[in-house]
Order: sequence, then C-alpha cells, then structure tokens
Amino acid sequence: MQPPAPPPEARAGLDRLAAHPDFAGIEAAAGPLPWRRRTPGFPGLLQAIMGQQISNQAAAAIWRRLAALPGALTPAGLLALDEETLRGAGLSRPKVSHARSLATAYAEGVLDDARIAAMADDAAIAAICAVRGLGPWTAEVYLLFALERQDVFPAGDIALAGALAHRRGLAERPPTAELRQISTAWTPYRSLAARLLWHHWRFLTGRPAMDDLPLP
Repeated sequence: MQPPAPPPEARAGLDRLAAHPDFAGIEAAAGPLPWRRRTPGFPGLLQAIMGQQISNQAAAAIWRRLAALPGALTPAGLLALDEETLRGAGLSRPKVSHARSLATAYAEGVLDDARIAAMADDAAIAAICAVRGLGPWTAEVYLLFALERQDVFPAGDIALAGALAHRRGLAERPPTAELRQISTAWTPYRSLAARLLWHHWRFLTGRPAMDDLPLP
C-alpha cells in the first residue's frame, strides 16, 4: 500500500518550497512526495529510538520484531519484557536502556502526550530530551512524523546533510550546526523541507524509508 498524498495545507507549503533552488525539481525527478505518519505517543517515540544511528533497513527489521512482542508498544508491557527478550528482537543494550527509560517516563508521568501536544516545538523537544537516551534527533523526528509539526528540522540527520550537499554540489556534508542555520531560510516549512530532502536522498541512493517496510 502506498502512503497517502500530503494534506492540502502541506501541499501548499511544498509548492512554495518548489520555487526554492534547494528543492526545485525534487518531485519531478523522484515522484510525488508520499506523506508518512507515525503513531503519536509512546509507540511513535519508541519507533524513533529504534531508528537512532542505524540504517532504515536495520531499524525497520528491529521495529517489526519488537512490535510483534506482546505488550511491547505500551509502557507497562515493555517494562514487563526482560532484557533477553528485547535483545532477541535485535535491540542493542543502549536501545534496551533507552526504550526502558522512555517507558519509565511514561509510567511515572514524566512524559504526558496531552502536555507535549500542547507545547510549542522548542518546549516539546526539551521535554522529550530530558528523558535519558532521547536526544534532539529523536525528539525532532517524533514531532515531525507523529505530531506533524510544520517547522521542525532534524539537523543531526546524516541523510538530510547528504541530500543538501548533493543538491548544492558541496564536497562534504554540512555539519549539524551549519545545517540547522541553513534550515532557518526554509521557515515556516522546515518539516516539509526535511521531507523533501529525505525524498531526494531515497531517490538518489535507492534506499527505502523505514516506513516503507511494513509491520507483519
């Protein structure tokens, strides 16, 4: 099943970005941008943790195995699973630790979906990053795909850096701080800019998105 098309308000923003030289022609070459969403709340943040610092293919394989474990997509259910079971699903020791830290934050009320949804972007990112093992990339990916915020840019993502380097003909990927500064020119559509750059990178490299590899 193909992901749905962008909603009308996103389509309007994408059309504006298409006039910018960093994005002109991406959809013409790579095809229409598929609109990927993730489940808000604990499952969406857990899925972001699975994608930390590994390829989409590896992350998707781990996510499929984790999601198949009974109760794993709820805080209480994940905390009830022992380390051996989680490691058997493919989680590294750091990912087991981070996943449990996330589940504990939910169980203890440190993270609350309604409060996060009501926060401005910077406050929501800070609240998520306060949980051990959850950094800016994880928080920004969650806000972008699960909460569908319009102006979030995960500047630490190497695929985004690679895509922009290719678009601009740069010899090297721009470092995180530089990429974040560059992205300010795309406000208030930085989330859409990220989606377009990922779309370009997938077209350029032939690598699927994590969300293109469905759950069993």
